[in-house]
Amino acid sequence: MTWLRFEAVEKRFGAGADALTAVAPFSLDVAKGAFIAFLGPSGCGKTTLMRMVGGLETPSAGAITLEGAALGAPDRRRGMVFQSYSSFPWLTVEGNVLFGLRYRRDLSRAEKRARAARYLALVGLAAFADAYPGRISGGMRQRVAIARTLAAGSEILLMDEPFGALDAMLRESLQVELRRLQEAERRTVIFVTHDVDEAAFLADRVIVFTPRPARIAAEIDVAARLEGPRTLGLRDTPEFFALRREIHAHVRAASEDASGGASGEGRL
Repeated sequence: MTWLRFEAVEKRFGAGADALTAVAPFSLDVAKGAFIAFLGPSGCGKTTLMRMVGGLETPSAGAITLEGAALGAPDRRRGMVFQSYSSFPWLTVEGNVLFGLRYRRDLSRAEKRARAARYLALVGLAAFADAYPGRISGGMRQRVAIARTLAAGSEILLMDEPFGALDAMLRESLQVELRRLQEAERRTVIFVTHDVDEAAFLADRVIVFTPRPARIAAEIDVAARLEGPRTLGLRDTPEFFALRREIHAHVRAASEDASGGASGEGRL
């Protein structure tokens, strides 16, 4: 059975002649533990798709299923990390991570603290557990958000341009860290971006979208093209340069031929 499935999903805002179609019929199968990047221009509908997975939007047609069951309201199996730094300034770094565990009745207080400590260590923030968000950098606050989502036990990590507001060096550092965490935890990641380099570096598979309404213009199997760990040195290899050129070509073609659309079918 497919783990996560998009079945002819559509999303329209409004009704009648004034309705705006954000997502055209879209189908995709996603394997458990995959890292998939949704790549496309701003406003194309990729964030809307991610929000439907998270339960923040409802499909107008079609269905999104997890292990055969239709997804509904948000739950702890799905965690979201946004571009903005979503930390609570009145809580410490540890307190922010513990906040994501507040509904875990299956864990004792000691187990929650141990779990928070584990994920803070994974994102390199163990030494800042008692610090408040106002005392740490933006990149560190973003790592707090990632740790909070992972600690909560989310099986699917939904990330909407989480590094978009960071400087280039910090962004690259967090990309490496995110990939390392995903490989260690084997969480399923859906990562929304309009940055070709970021998509190519992070993902197992890149889904290129047309401008709105979102349709699949191309699928690129990155895992088959890039072997070995995702380190910064990978960006300087001929294989990465070739992959980046190929993805750029798909993005340009999708933009130039948006009215032609695509089949909307995909598989991972």
